[in-house]
Amino acid sequence: MSSNHRINGARLWQSIMEMAKIDALPGGGCGRLTLTDGDLKARELFTRWCEDAGCTVTYDRLGNMFARREGRDPDALPVAIGSHLDTQPHGGKFDGIFGVLAGLEVVRTLNDLGLETDAPIEIVNWTNEEGARFAPAMLCSGVYAGLFDLDFALSREDADGLRFGDALERIGYAGTEACGDNKFGAFLEAHIEQGPVLEHHGEVIGVVTGGQGQRWYDVTVTGRDAHSGSTPMPGRSDALVAAARLIQAVQHIALDNGPDGVGTVGELHVNPNSRNTIPGEVRFTIDFRHPDDEVLSVMDTSLLAQVGAEKDAKVELEMIWHNPPVRFDTACVDAIETAAEAQKLPYRRMVSGAGHDACQVARKVPTAMVFVPCRDGLSHNEAEWAEPEHLEAGCNVLLQAALTLSRQMAPAS
Repeated sequence: MSSNHRINGARLWQSIMEMAKIDALPGGGCGRLTLTDGDLKARELFTRWCEDAGCTVTYDRLGNMFARREGRDPDALPVAIGSHLDTQPHGGKFDGIFGVLAGLEVVRTLNDLGLETDAPIEIVNWTNEEGARFAPAMLCSGVYAGLFDLDFALSREDADGLRFGDALERIGYAGTEACGDNKFGAFLEAHIEQGPVLEHHGEVIGVVTGGQGQRWYDVTVTGRDAHSGSTPMPGRSDALVAAARLIQAVQHIALDNGPDGVGTVGELHVNPNSRNTIPGEVRFTIDFRHPDDEVLSVMDTSLLAQVGAEKDAKVELEMIWHNPPVRFDTACVDAIETAAEAQKLPYRRMVSGAGHDACQVARKVPTAMVFVPCRDGLSHNEAEWAEPEHLEAGCNVLLQAALTLSRQMAPAS
């Protein structure tokens, strides 16, 4: 099969812009949270497009969606291409969505060219990648890979106490197929970089060799509510002051383990949240990341020491997720690199700073990723932006890598 095959960049862009109309926000982004009515509309649109392209669409017990284009070899495992359709509350048009619709564009292009692949091609939409409504992130690809069990996923609750399983039933996407039964020969995910490296170096393609490790924590600091005017400073048990010390420690721990270590406090809830009451309880989250799991353990130890040193309030620390670093499959990475070279696109090998479904699936299936630049490295923001020509280039690389892997998946006759 020729390396000169090209996708329809205008059609890919139009599809992304059409999907972006669902739960669109005033600032140009999307707020399409998992298992909401907007998620349902996105799934319905995706299903219609896939069926129009001749695919058979199924979904498993957790609502992970699989759109299959058959290949000529019925014994070959499919080459899967996908990402996710859910967004952050103030998310952009491209994070996740590009990866799903790039898979659709690959199938549409194969149809246009009248090409039959050796192995089937499957487009995947993973449920709840973002974790913005139901923590942790990459929940359902994690169940697929065996990192979480089904009951754990179904029991996750949102901020209003609604269970994941009940929300899934409500939108009608609780399938009967066990999560993990859908077998792949390889999995590819295209994504915007969500960082500044490619743009800074003037490169178009990131050949992603793996993802860094993550540890997520839930922290509850308990002090004592008291009147802000009549309670002397000595002897106060101010939960927010204690939380501030811990938050500052997160910053220092990340800096001490640089340049690759990062630490973030992304959520903060203060009780009773009254101007003239000393805070009695603070709940917040911590996100530690590093490409070396041993260093990530050092960061964890440093955090535990800081918690143990707090004397003015009670601190409860729960690590709700440990996602070790992952290395992607050599053959899949090489297929992406070869495609970028064949198309004379400037590229670099790199490790993903963000978590992706591919990082979960890689623990079960040969996997790799394609990155394209995003403006100013900005993501999880309504201003998130990727140039049409970069999206087209990334999808062309995806097409060629999928064709290469499809030939490798088919058993020798």
